[in-house]
Amino acid sequence: MKAMVKKEGLLIPRKLLKGIKEAEIKCEKDKIVILPTRVEEDPIFNLGRHLGHSGLKDASIHHDNYL
Repeated sequence: MKAMVKKEGLLIPRKLLKGIKEAEIKCEKDKIVILPTRVEEDPIFNLGRHLGHSGLKDASIHHDNYL
């Protein structure tokens, strides 16, 4: 498959990205490599999912003092 590189960049057909939610793009020597990444394993996406109760009524205001 060939595609034209335009001033906005290169359009990759959706059918080639089936099931991919996020991808890493690398430039290796004379190749452009697109690797699917697993979004679910990145811990930043799990922040705030399992909230607990501290019992503190002003924790959102004075959170620096409690840390």
